Amino acid sequence: MGLKPLAAMKVNDASPYERFRALHEGTKPFIMPNAWDAASAVLLKREGFLALGTTSYAIALSLGVHDGRHAVSRDTAVANGTLLARASGLPINGDLEDGFGPAPEDCALTVSAAIAAGLAGLGIEDTTADPARPIHAYDDAIARIRTAATAARGRIVLTGRTDNFINDRPDLDDTIRRLSAFAEAGADVLYAPGLPDLKAVAAVVRAVAPKPVNVLWVGGLANASLAEFAEIGVRRISLGSALYIRTLGSLVDAARALRGGDARHIGGSITGSEIADLFSA
Repeated sequence: MGLKPLAAMKVNDASPYERFRALHEGTKPFIMPNAWDAASAVLLKREGFLALGTTSYAIALSLGVHDGRHAVSRDTAVANGTLLARASGLPINGDLEDGFGPAPEDCALTVSAAIAAGLAGLGIEDTTADPARPIHAYDDAIARIRTAATAARGRIVLTGRTDNFINDRPDLDDTIRRLSAFAEAGADVLYAPGLPDLKAVAAVVRAVAPKPVNVLWVGGLANASLAEFAEIGVRRISLGSALYIRTLGSLVDAARALRGGDARHIGGSITGSEIADLFSA
């Protein structure tokens, strides 16, 4: 039985999983910005977004460690998603890296932890946490997604992700081969960060149809429009660490102004009291 259209649901009647699933069933792409703490989550909710992602990069940097090296634990990553969900009330998609281990069973444990924590979705990558051999072999990558999909089915939205392009492996054919296999193995959404242009995105969308595709709206795709993404069939758009890095960039700009003796531009477009009020609304 299919989900009721989002417009026919009362938010209070639908679980975060159902609400998140329904967003992927629309005819236009939705933007899922990535938050990193309670304040960023409630601010993004205030601006009208209907779902949020976590960002493993921001979690890692906030703890002073490297992303993608198993320096952040499964519990810590999942807890960040729970924090965002509690603060915002929105469906949260967990950026849960490689499932926190090499084996398919590690991926299943991560799926179960995300479900128990109330997350609406999660991504499992084909990365290894080993810079010398960053991407799992093809068969191993499929086995990991298949096991994750079995654990996820009907309870959480699973995104199957290949990181070829952001690990100096710009092989579109292999990327499509992996994503197609992930779709067949049971992934609900497919994602390859770092695709260079709309032509590559369109090729991915065609290959995995009718399953939805997420794109990362940065880099070579930063100048693409929502209308262009819609035209080629993209269903979800995320930002990864871009908003977090933009925030740190604003901090650097303010710090440089302060060192030069200028505090006139420290204030931003929102006050501290406005942010605090969002937690009591």
